[in-house]
Amino acid sequence: MAAIDHTRAPYAANGQFGGFISTLIGSFVAWNDARVTRNALGKLTDRELADIGLDRGDIDVVARGSFY
Repeated sequence: MAAIDHTRAPYAANGQFGGFISTLIGSFVAWNDARVTRNALGKLTDRELADIGLDRGDIDVVARGSFY
């Protein structure tokens, strides 16, 4: 099994290009994480959401990661 370290930017000969690719990949990963979270919470019933202290209106906020 392979492990990927996301804490460091990938090495590139041209720092600007490497930074762009790193930003692009990071944006995609964040979008995909939000999509997966939104889909998982959307499949729960209203009762299950209430059990974890959420309602349907909170799903987008939680998926964006700005829920406290």
